[in-house]
Amino acid sequence: MDMWEPTWPGRPAGQGSLGRRIADLRVERGWTQQQLAERLGISRVAVSHLETDLNTPGERTVALLAGLFRTEPHELVAGTSYPAAKADRLPSVVARWTEGEHRLALVRRDLWWLERCGADLSKRERDDLIVACQRTLDQLARVAGYGMDPDEVGAVRAELALLRAKHST
Repeated sequence: MDMWEPTWPGRPAGQGSLGRRIADLRVERGWTQQQLAERLGISRVAVSHLETDLNTPGERTVALLAGLFRTEPHELVAGTSYPAAKADRLPSVVARWTEGEHRLALVRRDLWWLERCGADLSKRERDDLIVACQRTLDQLARVAGYGMDPDEVGAVRAELALLRAKHST
């Protein structure tokens, strides 16, 4: 245990802080407390209280946090002071990907398929698929910033630039 980490009453010795883990994961992603709060649907003060172990998150919040941090709920709380009774009620798996990430993956799959199998298509069919992919990416780029994290926004913009460079007419 870090010598600067406070020992809270009721926390078994040798167990880490769930709040510190949440804060570290948030910082790794470059998010502010406000950005995490918006993703969770809670206040920035509530995030601060979670990160400082003033409040213990409920099962719903742990499940949402796990999805945002691309881990499973039990992995997020493992080795921390999270109550065993609450941990027993956590779901085994959670959704880890946003709609934007899913749509971007589908566009990438379509473009991959076009490069490998597109020779069997007519020019019009290839052009139609490229236009559909570009529309999807344009739509994602327009909503960038509304619930999309900076990495996701960057990935959409990079894919759109690549598509335009490779398939400009």
